[in-house]
Amino acid sequence: MAGKPIMLRFAKWHIWLGWLVGLPILMWTITGLVMVAKPIEEVRGNHLRIADTGEQLLPPGNPAPVLNEIDVPRSVTEIRTVMQRGEPVTFVTRDDSRVTRHEAATGALLDPLNEVQARKIVAQTIKGGTAIQSMKLYEADEVPFDFRRPVPVWQAKLADGTHVYIGRDTAQVEAVRTRWWRIFDTMWGLHIMDLNERENTSHPILIISALLAVIGALLGCILMFRRRKAGPLGRTANPRS
Repeated sequence: MAGKPIMLRFAKWHIWLGWLVGLPILMWTITGLVMVAKPIEEVRGNHLRIADTGEQLLPPGNPAPVLNEIDVPRSVTEIRTVMQRGEPVTFVTRDDSRVTRHEAATGALLDPLNEVQARKIVAQTIKGGTAIQSMKLYEADEVPFDFRRPVPVWQAKLADGTHVYIGRDTAQVEAVRTRWWRIFDTMWGLHIMDLNERENTSHPILIISALLAVIGALLGCILMFRRRKAGPLGRTANPRS
C-alpha cells in the first residue's frame, strides 16, 4: 500500500506532461512522416538533373598553374580547374567565399553570367528547363529564403513550381528547389522548432520539450507495468469480494 501514493502522483504528473508535450509529440510525428514520404534525392530535385551535364574535375598538372603565375592574392583558399560544358575553366575561391571564373589557359577573368546564358544552362541541365516562367538575379545579400546561401544567383521559376538557382559567377546549377522541397523545408523547421532560420537543432525550447517528452514516456511505461500487475481494472482485487 505504501507504493500507491507515489503511483497516483506519477499518474497525475503523466497527465499534466501529456498536456504539455502532446502537441510537440504530434507535431514531431506528423513532420517526420511528411519528411520521409519521398526519397531525399527526389526532395533535392536530383531526379530533374539531366545526366552527364555536370562538371568534370581535371587532374593536377592542367592549366590551373597558369593562373597561379598571374596575380593571385593571399586571400585565395582554393583553385580548381574543371571541364565546364566542354571548356576548361578555373575557379578561384577566396576566404570570403567569393568565387571568380577564369579561362584555364590564360587566366583571363570571365564575365558574370547574363540572363540569356543562365536560361541556356537551365534548359541544358534540368528536365523541363525550357518552360521558364520568369528569371531574376539576386545579389548575395538578398537571396530568396529557399536558397539561403550568400552567393549571387539567377533564379529560374519553372512552370511546375520548381526554382532553379544558377550561380552568376560560377555558371553552374547551385540548387534545385521543388515544391516538395519547400514543403519538406517547412516540416523540417517545425520539427526542430526553428521556423526563422531552420538551422538551429540545439536550442532551449527543443531540448526542454524533448526532455519533458522523455520523462512523460518513462512515467507512462512505469504506470503501464503497474496497471498490468494490478489486473485488467488497474487495481488490486479485493480479497473479500
